[in-house]
Amino acid sequence: MKMWGSRFAAETDPAAWKLNAAISFDQRMALQDAHASQAWAKALHHAGVLTENEYKSICNGLALIAEEFENKSFVFQDSDEDIHTAVERRLGEIIGPPAGKLHTGRSRNDQVATDFRLWVLEHLQPLDEAISDVQRALIYQAENNPDCILPGYTHLQRAQPVLLSHWWLSHFWPLQRDRDRLVDLTKRAAILPLGCGALAGTPFPIDRHELAVDLGFLAPAQNSIDAVSDRDFAVEFLFCAAMVGVHLSKLAETVVLFTSAEFGFFELSDNYASGSSLMPQKKNPDVFELARGKAGALLGSLTGLLATIKGLPSAYDKDLQEDKPAVFQAYDQLIALLPVIAGALTTLSVHPERMRQQIDSSMMAADLADYLVARGIPFHQAHELIGRAVRQNINLDQLPLDTWLELSPIFEANVSEVFDPRRSVSRRNAIGGTAPQAVAAQLDLARQVVNRSMRSQLPSLADCS
Repeated sequence: MKMWGSRFAAETDPAAWKLNAAISFDQRMALQDAHASQAWAKALHHAGVLTENEYKSICNGLALIAEEFENKSFVFQDSDEDIHTAVERRLGEIIGPPAGKLHTGRSRNDQVATDFRLWVLEHLQPLDEAISDVQRALIYQAENNPDCILPGYTHLQRAQPVLLSHWWLSHFWPLQRDRDRLVDLTKRAAILPLGCGALAGTPFPIDRHELAVDLGFLAPAQNSIDAVSDRDFAVEFLFCAAMVGVHLSKLAETVVLFTSAEFGFFELSDNYASGSSLMPQKKNPDVFELARGKAGALLGSLTGLLATIKGLPSAYDKDLQEDKPAVFQAYDQLIALLPVIAGALTTLSVHPERMRQQIDSSMMAADLADYLVARGIPFHQAHELIGRAVRQNINLDQLPLDTWLELSPIFEANVSEVFDPRRSVSRRNAIGGTAPQAVAAQLDLARQVVNRSMRSQLPSLADCS
């Protein structure tokens, strides 16, 4: 059943029909379409368009259709161009002519925008929970080896010693920002397009505020032309997804390095590693490599949709049909990836002694400069003096006291205490630092925020009305 064929004298070319049809992917919005249609039927009834019997008949039919979608007994037909066509076609089969009144005052333009927003809103919570599971895995590892010291790197060169727990938590907070962005996205996704028609609005006295409340939106859209074409929420969802991918990729890259024989800091559980079909000795970090790879796909979805919408005129254009596959694919990739990364992190083994072996005295060079600063030497001068010590090409902790005194008479015999990595770590006790006390406070805060439910942070209707 075509919803638009009355002015055409010839049938659509089969290849053109197949290209134009969206049913292969937008059937994922089936329940959203049924529920939004029930709310629309209620609005039409209140506006005097539907009688009480027609309204009840339509709602009962839509409830049956929703049940068919849930138990997967709904049968799609070749004539179903999209999910809206399929639902109205089936409604007509169930209740007869009154089904034809459901489309009064609305267009597939405001329908699809509404269904899509509903789908996104309903899938933010599962995504948030999947991200929080990865955060819990990071907290678990941070708790598991509280005293372990890791050689910290900048530019992939040895830099300063840090607590391993501090390093684990450095990947916790980016994911928390991702979760915060999903909450913030809700404010813009929960704006109702339904009742805006094709572009000019509906001519019937629909209470769109009540309609918004019925569907769980924060407020109705204020401009009908903008409402049917606005896909900012989809782009923003893809940005959030891409950022999650980037943060996972950054973590994955380091795990790949740290599980290599050259580093040997971590070892993956056999449950989350793969082997080689040729080399029996191999234990490959494939799941983390896939995390890196999927970050590229997520970035591609974001840039692809931005490129699609950048040159469109106002109101609805069929190019916007490309929005849903991008969002669905991004969601599917993350929902598949996140639990695996959480499991791989939780079961990963740490080798503290291997890390300790890679901490050398050069990593306390900054501590040596601080030693001089504490004795009144300006930092830049202290930096230059320690640089001269480094140029001796001898491990700093092997330099005799006489050499230190030649560099500056301020050095004393206690300079050797500087080379204790635990002392170096403990000195950095400001908020955000790597000292045990600072990391313990950070860990307490992480435990609090990881259990903060998304629902408790969502804005209310009053925030956006």
